[in-house]
Amino acid sequence: MSNSQPLDLRLPTPGCYADPERAGIDADAVFDGMTEHLFFTLGKLATTASLHDLYMALSYAVRDRLMTRYLASQEAIRARPQKTVAYLSAEFLIGPQLNNNLLNLGIRKEAEEALKRFGIDSLSQILAVEEEPGLGNGGLGRLAACYMESLATLQVPAIGYGIRYEFGIFNQLIRDGWQVEVTDKWLKGGWPWELPQPDEACLVGFGGSTENYRDDQGNYRSRWIASEHAIGVPHDVPVLGYKVNSCNRLRLWRADATESFDFYAFNIGDYYGAVEEKVASETLSKVLYPNDGTDEGRRLRLKQQHFFVSCSLQDMLRSLEKRNIPIKDFSNHWTVQLNDTHPAIAVAELMRLLIDNYHLQWDIAWQITNRSVAYTNHTLLPEALEKWDLTLFKSLLPRHLELIYEINQRFLQQVRLRYPGNDLILRKLSIIDEEGGKSIRMAHLATIGAHNVNGVAALHSDLIKRQLMPEFAELWPEKFTNVTNGVTPRRWVALANPELSLLLDNEIGSNWVTNMELLHNLEKKENDSSFLHLFGETKLSGKKKLANYIHQQSGIIVDPYSLFDVQVKRIHQYKRQHLNALQVITQYLRIKNGTAQGIAPRTVIFGGKAAPGYFMAKLIIRFINGIAEMVNADPDMDGRLRVIFLADYNVKLGEQVYPASDLSEQISTAGKEASGTGNMKFAMNGALTIGTLDGANIEIRERVGEENFFLFGKTETEIMQLQQTGYNPRKYIEALPELSEAIRLVELGHFSNGDNELFRPLIDSLTGKDPFFVMADFADYLRVQDNVSRAWQNREEWNRMSLLNTARSGFFSSDRSIKEYCDSIWKVKPLPVEITCDVH
Repeated sequence: MSNSQPLDLRLPTPGCYADPERAGIDADAVFDGMTEHLFFTLGKLATTASLHDLYMALSYAVRDRLMTRYLASQEAIRARPQKTVAYLSAEFLIGPQLNNNLLNLGIRKEAEEALKRFGIDSLSQILAVEEEPGLGNGGLGRLAACYMESLATLQVPAIGYGIRYEFGIFNQLIRDGWQVEVTDKWLKGGWPWELPQPDEACLVGFGGSTENYRDDQGNYRSRWIASEHAIGVPHDVPVLGYKVNSCNRLRLWRADATESFDFYAFNIGDYYGAVEEKVASETLSKVLYPNDGTDEGRRLRLKQQHFFVSCSLQDMLRSLEKRNIPIKDFSNHWTVQLNDTHPAIAVAELMRLLIDNYHLQWDIAWQITNRSVAYTNHTLLPEALEKWDLTLFKSLLPRHLELIYEINQRFLQQVRLRYPGNDLILRKLSIIDEEGGKSIRMAHLATIGAHNVNGVAALHSDLIKRQLMPEFAELWPEKFTNVTNGVTPRRWVALANPELSLLLDNEIGSNWVTNMELLHNLEKKENDSSFLHLFGETKLSGKKKLANYIHQQSGIIVDPYSLFDVQVKRIHQYKRQHLNALQVITQYLRIKNGTAQGIAPRTVIFGGKAAPGYFMAKLIIRFINGIAEMVNADPDMDGRLRVIFLADYNVKLGEQVYPASDLSEQISTAGKEASGTGNMKFAMNGALTIGTLDGANIEIRERVGEENFFLFGKTETEIMQLQQTGYNPRKYIEALPELSEAIRLVELGHFSNGDNELFRPLIDSLTGKDPFFVMADFADYLRVQDNVSRAWQNREEWNRMSLLNTARSGFFSSDRSIKEYCDSIWKVKPLPVEITCDVH
């Protein structure tokens, strides 16, 4: 990526970051800013301020110091127009913001000094108060957050577009071993990081009908007469890069009603009717991922997707108009990245806006759309590739359906010319799925409308071409590319692991934070016993912190000197938490049977949420907690085995878990995980991986060295062969007595207080169809776990392997991923912002 010349942006003194009244960055200025906000913004005196008050005051003071960079970055793109990245995502799991902004501003020490004047000994006391924004769920949202941070750090102009959910997916409690979902009221205490912009609201339509007419020039046109409307109000969240002036923004849309209160309905006693429109409209931004198990849930989910996509595209078009840039130049100024299929309606909506609102001809509108839109696929699971029932879609978006029919007709005509007489390939490629009830394939719409389709790991991208979309890949081989995921080292190492960060700073200098390839310099220390000891001490420090957290939350004492064996991720059968759980039962039985010689003392840690309607995933959580209850209460396990389930796993908790992990469990069925990003965070923090050849595990193993990776399990090709030849899981159970004994113990109710029916659905699944080949991989998994135990006995050798994982993890920085997107897909360049202010 080539660098542009920095923009010399001269601002008046009041908006200057050098102005000590609002933007000074020494401890005195931060203290003064906190005092001012306590008094004038919060209406509190320092003597009576709570920890939450101090958190809010510090956050507002930090936000003040973002504002010049934030406004200067917007002014820069106006002064020197160039292409901007529009990143459309249904989730942005951005995590707590205060510590991240302190790091990127370079004022963590100054903030700590300011807090001491308020009687606060540690910044961590204030950070603990911050609620985690409920704007995402899993890896998809966390990836989007990492990418937004890297875009700002690389000084690439970008806006992330999403929904300002009032409630997150849910807070997870564990009661009697079961997951219980509790409303995530993350906004209840106020959120100081957002800037509402009601003057930039957008109007979005739903339902109704379409009509044809002729315009003043006699051209035949269509218009959409919507029967229902909602207003999208943008809330901007500044996204600052690391120690640069570039500050992008996350623009999140809140839904409002066009008319909030019906006085007539109220006056005749219809009190609910008086606010019915307000309630219906605001539901659009109430909750992340409504349950789509009902017709109303599916309807709401489609409305949510259209709502935020329409607002975002209207916003982009409006920005061109404000700058007097012709609409036909849209693709020169915006690159629209669809983060999975949720925003795929963007293809039809952009066409509608260009044709119906701006009266462009079809071919011109299609050229603009195709040149602007790119699509990232994140899954190989068919159920995750969204399809919408045709009747539902027509009732909500009748004009879009007309446009999709036209897009499909023109596309299929191209296919007929390429494959004359081949009706089978027409059915496979059509946007409209004719099987059963007719439906719209959103992944097909995105693939046809986009100029680039990428997967998120080398294997995943290959499987998209070979298995998921082979006909599309044959038609347009140049359209399909790979960009392996990455994670930001600022949050996941510099913030999460201060002890390791300090060691790295002292050894290789501080520039590793933005140039992770410098970590390779650590390899020369692989045989330095004293350095390996220091490296191991940073890990031990993280483990002691996590052990304290576990004790505070559960009362269970875990040994920080034991092997911390960790699997934290969304609970799903293909991620195979139940494979790990069965292995734990086997280790438990070995200890009970006196055959546990050479087994490393372990603390096995699980964490993750199950979708509320996913029964089997919730049963797996109950299974893990049943095992934990039995193991942790058994005196024979003391000093040898502990099992922990971390409730309500999120970004904040992840910042404690990754630095504390010795072993990273990446054990999904080969060919099912698109990439994974947790695997990268573990490796950066020096955890060794036990994993299959799935997702980005393959590339991690190639980078860190196969001798520093514990590989097991069948390959994607071997799994396919098993499926084709007839898979019988009982054959594998009968061949391994330890597995048979573990399953028998579950069937007897040993881990369910004698209830031999509780886990029956899980056992029936594993011994029947076993859709994710847990039984087929168990023996090899157990064998490699024994290798892990042997490796743990030689702690210096383990630390050497751990060091090499960190040293060779630089490729997995999200900075590298974003550079690849910029160079090969988006064709965008950095726009450094140099702020020059005259201080009087």
